[in-house]
Parts: sequence; structure tokens; C-alpha cells
Amino acid sequence: MTTPIFFEADRARFFRPLNSSRRELVAACLRALYDRLHGPAADYSHNLTRDSVKELLLPVIREYRDRVEADQEPDEFTTADANDPQQLAAVAVRVLLRDGWLEAFPDRQGLVTAFRLTRPGKLFAEAFWSLQRPSRSRQRNMRSCRNALEAALRTNGDAHDLVDAYEYAEKVIEDLTEGIDFLQERVRQLMREATVHDQWDDFVEFLDKFQRDYSKQLTVDSATLNRNAIRAKIEALRVELPEPKRERIEGELHDIAKWAEQECSGPSLLEWLLDRIEEIVNAAHDSKQPGFVKAMDTYIKRVTGLVQQSMMLRSGQARHAYLAAVRKLASLDKDGQDRFLARIGEQLACVEVRLLDPSSFKLRTAKQRRTASTVSVPPRASREARLAAAMRRAEDAAFNVSNEELAQDIRRKLRLYKHPVRVSSIALNTARDVISAMQTVEAARTHRDRDLQVRRLPGRVENEFYSGPDYEITFKKTT
Repeated sequence: MTTPIFFEADRARFFRPLNSSRRELVAACLRALYDRLHGPAADYSHNLTRDSVKELLLPVIREYRDRVEADQEPDEFTTADANDPQQLAAVAVRVLLRDGWLEAFPDRQGLVTAFRLTRPGKLFAEAFWSLQRPSRSRQRNMRSCRNALEAALRTNGDAHDLVDAYEYAEKVIEDLTEGIDFLQERVRQLMREATVHDQWDDFVEFLDKFQRDYSKQLTVDSATLNRNAIRAKIEALRVELPEPKRERIEGELHDIAKWAEQECSGPSLLEWLLDRIEEIVNAAHDSKQPGFVKAMDTYIKRVTGLVQQSMMLRSGQARHAYLAAVRKLASLDKDGQDRFLARIGEQLACVEVRLLDPSSFKLRTAKQRRTASTVSVPPRASREARLAAAMRRAEDAAFNVSNEELAQDIRRKLRLYKHPVRVSSIALNTARDVISAMQTVEAARTHRDRDLQVRRLPGRVENEFYSGPDYEITFKKTT
């Protein structure tokens, strides 16, 4: 199988228009073409002819024709005819056709030659268009992942619901990463310009975006709020699915998710897909969402610092104005001083000065000072209160088993026995052993090293303490 080559034939100089002397004009033309051909208001009933393409690009060209890169070498955009908008539109169409952004095709209905974006041209033009277009996403990917898993649990649920849940989980990471990149770019721009006046519009845009998108990501669509529900539904899919439905979904996944077969390392594609969804949601909760909140906090602190600095400078200028007036007054003669003071008096005529009544200030009496110092001393806890607090801590820690300790204990048993460990074979001598057995599967799945593999067995564990499905734990096979 030969590897496809991108830069060949018409695409040999695909990015040449974006490196020309009028690169901003070319990017704006691509945004206009994508919006007309594939945007929300695209007119699919009429194809674009050469005249309609020029008519579409003329307003854009008039807006961007003065933006020329001075350090760029001369090209077709810098000729004498390129100053005319009509000629510049013809040059732009010719360049986009030559380098593989546009293609001509016969319009059999109108019996004319029409134009459209090539497939690579459409994908790259969409990137330029998306950067300038305000986001309209409702940021429901975390809730959509939870709803898709719930749909898979229903009687008529199928493999398509699981694939949808996987794609929604990936979108969660993309949403948070896009938000982090957006805020970091805003911080870099603040550090470059370091002026509130130029950045105030950007901050207002951020506030609108926060109200529209980010507030949803941090509340109803947050990873913290939905992670436990998603993990519960994943566990239900592992345990509660009947065998006929499990086999049906497994077969459907092999048909509709061929891409997953290449990445799957275990025998069950269903188990691998559930593990990947859980890993992605955990990553969103543990790293991406805290990083998003940190990036937002950094941006707000930078803007706040610039605002405070600007206010301090303005207040300083107001205080120094008196010194400047005194210095200027000292340099004038008597008549000039009179005129200057008269003008200042006119400006200060509307000022009203009020003084505080000295009788409103009263010293504290000795009794009041003693009362204030007594209240400020923190009370000491009694022996009974300390004993009760110690008992509560001991009761809370009595049956608290660390997942890290359980994972290390499973590794020791696997290395000692040289075969997989089953939950049903764990000895239950104490209450701590019972809790450890019930928590073993969770510890193996959520451990940070990810070197343990958990497989659900057909049988069940039945004892005097609990009943549930049996699991087998072993080391993952390294490829």
C-alpha cells in the first residue's frame, strides 16, 4: 500500500497564496468562500460562476487591499494592475485555482463552468472561518456522553450509542483544550501590549464567551459533576448487560468501529471502549478542567493587574498635577500668576470641601480595650471535645482502604502465584478483608500505572457478606 502524497500535481505549492504579499486578503477571501459554500447561510441551489465569485470577493478585497506585506518579495499581487479591485479579484481567483484551493466543474443545469472549494481547500478554509466565527456550541459534550451511555443500557441500545459516547468524551477534551489555548493566547497578547485600553474589547468578548459557553462547562457540563454518573453507567455496562446483548454489541462494534480494532489491545472491543471512555473522562476531571480553571484565573489576574496599574497611574497623575501647577506658577511673573490662578479658581469653583467633626472621634475606655483583647483570644478545646474528635477520626479511618495499597497487594500476589487473581479467591477473615475485596476491582482499574487488566467472568461471587459478579485480574500484555 503506497503512502498518499499531499504536495503533488495542483497541490505542489498549496500554501503559496498564504505566503504572498497579500496573505491577509487571501485568508479573508477563503473565509468568504467557505461561508458562502458551506456556512450556515449557504445557498446550495445555485453554484458559483466566475462572475459570482468575483462579486462575492469584491467587498472583501476593498477592505483588505491596503494590507500589503512590505518585506515580501514582488509577486502577482504587487503588479500595477493589482491596485484595481476588479483586477485584484481576478488575480485572487486565478491564484486559488492554480494552487489547488478552488476547482472548476461543469454545471449541467446552467450549462456554465462553476467553481467550488477542493476537499483540502475546504478543510483549511474551515479553519480560517472557525477562528473568526463566534462559537455557538452549547458545550453539552459531557452530558451527551452520559446520555449516550444511558441509551446503551436500555433494551434497544446498540453499539452506535457506545461509539457516540466515545466521540462525545473526546469532544470534552477538545473543548477544554480549546478553552485553555484561547485563554493562554489572550495572556500572551496582554503581555505583548500591556495596555488596558487596547485589551478592553477582548475582555468584554471573554465575558460574553464565559456567559455563553464557559459557565456551562464549569456547571451543568463539568467533568466534576458528571464523572461519577458516567462511571456508574460504565460499571453497569460491564456488569448488568445480558450475555446475548453483550455478544450482539461486540459484533456490531467490530462492524462499525474498524478503527478501534487497530488500537484495541485486549480480546473484547466493548471492554476496551468502556475503559477508554473512563480514562478520557478521568483525564478531563484530573488535568484538563483544573488547567482550564487555572488558565482562566491567570487571564483574569493579568487583566485585573493592568486595571489596577492604570488606576494607580491616573491617581498619580492627579496628585502630580498640583506640583506641576506650583512649578508653573513659580516660573510666571505677577500678572501671569494672577491669570493662571484665576483659571484654576474657575475650575475649582464647583469643588465642595467638608471637614469631619472632631467630636465624632472618641477614645476607647479601658473596659472596652480589655473586652476587645479578651474576645480576640481563641477558645481552647476541652479534653472531652478532643477525645470525641479523635474517636471520630479513628472510626473514619478504621475501614478506609487505600486504592494504592490494594493495587500493590494485587501485584505482589500476581508475581507470587504466577497466574491471574480472582476476586472470589480472596480470603475474607476480617471486615477490612471484605472491604478490600469489594474495592479491588476499582483499585485495579483506576490505578495510575494502568498495568493491570480486569476481566469480568461468567460466574458470580456468593458469600455471607455480599454477592456480585466475579472478576479476574492480571497484568496487561505488553506488545
